[in-house]
Amino acid sequence: MDAPEERLALFLDFENLAIGAREDLGGHVFEFGPIADALAERGRVVVRRAYADWIMFEEARRMLAQHQVELIEIPQRIGSTRKNAADIKMAVDAVELSFERDYITTFVLGTGDSDFTPLVHKLRELNRRVIGIGLRGSTSPLLAASCDEFLYYESLPGLDLPQRRERHRAKPGKAAEEAAPPAAEPPDLADLERVVTQTLSGLQQSTDGVVLASSLKRALLRKDPTFSEADHGFRAFGELLRHLADRGIVELNDGPAHGDPEVAFPSEGGQEEQAFALLRQVVAKAGKGKPVPLSGLKDRMRKADPSFSEKAFGYRGFLQFCRAAAARDVVTMAWDDESEDYLLTPA
Repeated sequence: MDAPEERLALFLDFENLAIGAREDLGGHVFEFGPIADALAERGRVVVRRAYADWIMFEEARRMLAQHQVELIEIPQRIGSTRKNAADIKMAVDAVELSFERDYITTFVLGTGDSDFTPLVHKLRELNRRVIGIGLRGSTSPLLAASCDEFLYYESLPGLDLPQRRERHRAKPGKAAEEAAPPAAEPPDLADLERVVTQTLSGLQQSTDGVVLASSLKRALLRKDPTFSEADHGFRAFGELLRHLADRGIVELNDGPAHGDPEVAFPSEGGQEEQAFALLRQVVAKAGKGKPVPLSGLKDRMRKADPSFSEKAFGYRGFLQFCRAAAARDVVTMAWDDESEDYLLTPA
């Protein structure tokens, strides 16, 4: 049976998004299409509202009308602050709707303004999921961390963003490439692998051991609402999991629904087994037939393989890694009262 369809209510602090896009993205004109596409993948959008003094954004009115967005006029009044008027109206409407429309499961707030953080907290208190959308350079970290999921506008598929340029001109006599910004370095996948494996390990311990890809993605978003596989060069979460499976870090099996596989650690072989084999070798070499204390053993492992980290395999600490090795009969492990430490020997 299919899961119930999510119903979304979208509220756009349009001035915050439009001005942020123009200033942060080299004059880019804000586009609503990529936002509509991203939300369509997450559920049915039943409310679309945008708040602004629309005299300032005449060109945007037609674009938003084409996407069935209701335009809420917040006129600039003498002696008042337009920004606060828009914020208050948007917050009041969102809370009011949460009480009047109990079928709405998710509220989407398009803004990077930290003033909306209390609204996020209140909506989540009312058992509503909250998705935020904002510009990377003008979004409050406090707001992003408060949401269930936060989408950075620049990372949305379908955007044709201008090339970022240095604000200063190249000095005469210097090559043009010297004025160009340095090329972006490829993302570091080691940290990504570590986060995924730690999260998978935690889910396995708190459930019956069966972890679906959808559950893993939700847990990653609970840890970091700004998490996006696209920031690491993957088009979809499934593509990221297949990359990890190809490297022997995780194992994928058919799940109850198409496109939602079960995710687990490899039962045999793979990099984890290689790490266990390294542990056995280090213990055998260090002990020369005698038990080896746990203290200092990790340093020996790092000397043998500088890239070793138990966290890459989902273990919270080196002790947990060694216990797992003992459970698989790689080493024997026993507490010694005299040394007040665990002693390990090759199995």
